[in-house]
Amino acid sequence: MSLSIGKRILLGFVAASLIVALLGAYALRQIATVRDMTDTIVSRDIGVLRQLDDLGNVSRNMGLVRRNAVIAVLTSSQGSGQRQQDDFLGGWRQNATELERLLAIIAAEVKEYRAAAISADRASAWIRFGSVIDEVSDSFRQVRSASEVQLQAVNSKDIATVEGRNDEINRLHDGLLRSIGNARTALDGVIAVGQKSVRDIYDASRLSIAITVIASVLLSVLVTILISRAVVRPLENVMRFVERIGAGDLTGRLERTGQDEIGRLGATLNSMAAGLADLARTNRAATADLNAAAAEIRASAQEQAASVEEQFAAVQETAATVDEITHSGAQISKRASEVIATAQAAAQTARSGLRAATDTAKAMDSIREQGEAVAGNIVALSEKTQAIGEIIVTVNDISERTHLLALNAAIEAAAAGEEGRSFAVVASEMKLLADQAKQATVQVRGILGEIQRGINASVMLTEEAVKRAAAGKTRTDSTVRTIEEMAARVEEGVQTFQQIVASTNQQQLGIEQVMGALQNIRQASQQTAAGTREVETASANLTELAQGLMALAERYRL
Repeated sequence: MSLSIGKRILLGFVAASLIVALLGAYALRQIATVRDMTDTIVSRDIGVLRQLDDLGNVSRNMGLVRRNAVIAVLTSSQGSGQRQQDDFLGGWRQNATELERLLAIIAAEVKEYRAAAISADRASAWIRFGSVIDEVSDSFRQVRSASEVQLQAVNSKDIATVEGRNDEINRLHDGLLRSIGNARTALDGVIAVGQKSVRDIYDASRLSIAITVIASVLLSVLVTILISRAVVRPLENVMRFVERIGAGDLTGRLERTGQDEIGRLGATLNSMAAGLADLARTNRAATADLNAAAAEIRASAQEQAASVEEQFAAVQETAATVDEITHSGAQISKRASEVIATAQAAAQTARSGLRAATDTAKAMDSIREQGEAVAGNIVALSEKTQAIGEIIVTVNDISERTHLLALNAAIEAAAAGEEGRSFAVVASEMKLLADQAKQATVQVRGILGEIQRGINASVMLTEEAVKRAAAGKTRTDSTVRTIEEMAARVEEGVQTFQQIVASTNQQQLGIEQVMGALQNIRQASQQTAAGTREVETASANLTELAQGLMALAERYRL
């Protein structure tokens, strides 16, 4: 059964708190025991001490009453002395009864306290105290019996007996007081033993409390070690793994150690790393395809630019040729109107014109073929731009997936809290990469749109140029036939030459039309060259973008 981290920590603290509470209760119990023992010892010892004080006071009162009785019998008259003796005897007997009662109480308490002693030393001390109390009882019985005899002598007015027993009674009474003093000393021994027992209990309680504190500290250390092994170390492994991902290393994986929060976080991070690796591989492959397509577009654009330059040069040559034909026709018209005799020269000029018209027809065919080739290149370029558009769609889809993955990673980092801060940085970097890729696709898509519009315009202009070249070819063929007829009829005379002059004028008009068509072809060629340069620039920008994407993809090690 796998417990969550929160439950582990809660269970550890609950166990520690429970044990500390039990140890604290034990310590309080020990303290209560010390307090109870102290109260018991103090209450018993003080009670016995007070009884000993009462015993001494009663004993001294008995001696005082007896001495007063002796003095009274020796000094008083017969009547007053008898009354005084009766009073002394009653007081003495009352004190004797009180003393006997106190001795009985003390003896009973000694037996009780000895049986309930907290230690063997204290029991022995109570035994010694009991022996001293027995001595006090013996002394009291001796004093009592001797005092009873003396008091009886007082009552019988036996002065000799009173005086004869007075010293012995005084000695016995002093012995009683000494016995009471010995009892006080023995009680002091009992009190000392009790204090020693209290100190022993106190020392034992203090040792128990010290052991309790040490056990609490050891338990806290054990709980800390368990929490460190269950929480801190796995979190450190997760942080190191996230730092490696942030550095671009997607080759490692976390070892899943359980089903708790850290185990689930490790599984999520492994899935994220695998997703990032797949995304990086896909991005790298798509970027490589984009780079290759951009290189092909650039090469095709360079070839088209070279072809357009050649076409423009051919158009320039054709225009120069047609210009020469125009000047030649003007000269022919002028010379034909002035010198009819120079028909042979006109025939020669006609043959020259025939050759020039033939060259013009060939040039027209070349222009048409080049225009068709340009149209084919432009159509191929349009197909490649469409392929680039499909690649851009793929890149845009990759960027959207990257953006979604970065959002999921940011959510996971927020759920991890402070420990997921490094992972949040990785998510931010991935989101930035996705945004850059998406912006780049938008830019490339805009450039491709401009290229497509330029290609469409170039196709239209090229088709128009081909049509006009075909019309010029037709007119040039007509001119060739006219020149052939003119050359055949030069020999027929002036009338035929007049027809030749008219045909020459018609040729001049046709050449002017050819010149106009060539001007249009030249303008179309210039526009095509400009569009080709734009395509080449766009392909260069696309190549730079692909290289940038490749550099970003190379940041991650797979």
